[in-house]
Amino acid sequence: MRRTAIALLAVTAAAPAFGQAYPTKPISLIVPFAAGGPTDLLARILGERMGRELGQQIIIENVTGAAGTIAMTKLARATPDGYTIGIGHLGTNVVNGVIYTKLGFDLIGDLEPIARLPANPMLIVSSNQVPAKTLKELVEYLKANQVSGGTAGMGSGSHIGSLAFNAATGATYQLVPYRGTGPAMQDLIANQIQVMVDQSSNSLPQAQGGKIRAYAVTSAKRSSAMPDIPTAAEAGYPIEVSIWNGLWAPKGTPKAIVDKLNAAASAAMQDPAIRKRMEELGQDLPTVEEMKPAAFAAFQKAEFAKWKPIIEKAGVKIE
Repeated sequence: MRRTAIALLAVTAAAPAFGQAYPTKPISLIVPFAAGGPTDLLARILGERMGRELGQQIIIENVTGAAGTIAMTKLARATPDGYTIGIGHLGTNVVNGVIYTKLGFDLIGDLEPIARLPANPMLIVSSNQVPAKTLKELVEYLKANQVSGGTAGMGSGSHIGSLAFNAATGATYQLVPYRGTGPAMQDLIANQIQVMVDQSSNSLPQAQGGKIRAYAVTSAKRSSAMPDIPTAAEAGYPIEVSIWNGLWAPKGTPKAIVDKLNAAASAAMQDPAIRKRMEELGQDLPTVEEMKPAAFAAFQKAEFAKWKPIIEKAGVKIE
């Protein structure tokens, strides 16, 4: 008993020092989608800046498949020492918890929230080969033609956006799952698929470059990064969907380490160059208070409560 107590006291006393020493080696940042997509882009921008803040390199690890569930499973089972963290979003860390009946872990109970990150409104976009010039014309075109649209898989942000689009417009199209919206965007530009409801950070640069056509943004108001693109509501369809992002660690990661990672993420988000880059991509930035672990945990739970009945009503389930 006395030895156990002494050992426990030694571990407790060492915990703050361990947190202060961390990190002493590179950190792996798991990204649940392929390189080139919006989540990967955010991870690379944030990871480089956080690495400078922490004094260690953050190495991007793209773990693709099953709309992010493979990546989040790997994260949940990783050693909780702060050297494996993961980035995810509304789809990977809320919606998947509803649609996958045998996920194998608890998205709330088995992951430790680190920080809430910027949110992406969605853009409704098409290949330049689609003749529609307005959102109304696009809806009419989709109703009259057999059309394919890309997603990053069931439960992904692009899948959520597609469900919201279909529900609001009554238009449907064949959903083609990819391992990320980066590959899907390449096929959209090549007209292998014709339509997407995609995160603005991925689709806005392509629209601005004239490679695809943008019809509307799914935010409550027009974005300062794309003021000429109307909201979906302005175009006649009340679609409001924003894909928020976040950082998580395996459950049991010491609080001192979570706090240090949160501080690095917050510092990165306050960097004027990072903020400018995020705003150029049409992203909405959280406040420092919203980024804190406890606030982010409460926000994630509220999002579960919000989206669970919506997804269940849509009847989307994966065994």
